[in-house]
Amino acid sequence: MESKLRVSIMVWAAAVLLVALPLGLGLSVVFGGEEPAKEAEKAPTLKRESGENIAFAISVAVTTSMACFSAAYAVGKVGAAALGAASERPELLGRALIFVGLAEGIAIYGLIIAILLLGYLK
Repeated sequence: MESKLRVSIMVWAAAVLLVALPLGLGLSVVFGGEEPAKEAEKAPTLKRESGENIAFAISVAVTTSMACFSAAYAVGKVGAAALGAASERPELLGRALIFVGLAEGIAIYGLIIAILLLGYLK
């Protein structure tokens, strides 16, 4: 059982790194440059060094990917249980799908947090 847990943790960590690093570096290239703006039109941003922008973009990518992976795991578990319950008692399908929707909400909340954090990226 411990070996399965270790393997699953390593797979999750590798998946997060494979998704987060390229996405974070790509976001830092896209949003890394500064455009001249008037003081009145300037949105509030956090003052950081250019190296911190890359770390910030990577942290946004990790946040989003972890939320999406967590939602995928939850939907897989809840969806399997919902279909199992619906196969025995079909009247439970509507109630069980509500829980699948709640599990999908995790990914939506992660996406909202990522969008809010990207607003602070210089």
